[in-house]
Amino acid sequence: MTAPSSPAPAPSASRIPALNWHAAHRTSIQLRFADVDAMGHVNNARYAEFLEVARMDMSAATGIQGDDDHSMLARLELDYVHEIRLGQTVFIESLVERVGRTSWTVAARFVADNVPCAFARSVQVRVNADHIPEPLPERFHDLVRPLLARLDVPSEKTP
Repeated sequence: MTAPSSPAPAPSASRIPALNWHAAHRTSIQLRFADVDAMGHVNNARYAEFLEVARMDMSAATGIQGDDDHSMLARLELDYVHEIRLGQTVFIESLVERVGRTSWTVAARFVADNVPCAFARSVQVRVNADHIPEPLPERFHDLVRPLLARLDVPSEKTP
């Protein structure tokens, strides 16, 4: 006789890094009926679209515009932790995780009804008119400095 299987564990937000999310740029996402699939939750393909909206919103808020950002998306990672359903209040928090010579990495956290639901990491590469990588302008570093990610380690309470 086979032992009954135990229920699947509840989704864990531990797959979302403990970063300084309180300092992140926040973009509200308005869910639409078309965002939901037959399973009743937001379709996985919509997450990439939402991230594009969040990156554009973050760029505008930090003053990255025109010549500061001639970029292409080079990589996108998504970790789905908990489903998002129509009717929830959703926002994306974005932090700049890394700035290199020609590229930068954005870490993003999807939050629905104050529950972290997904984690994303995207890499954008600055390119010229021929789509050849080129160095980021010096000004770029100054613009993203307030959104730099860092580990958010809780401080120990002193007695």
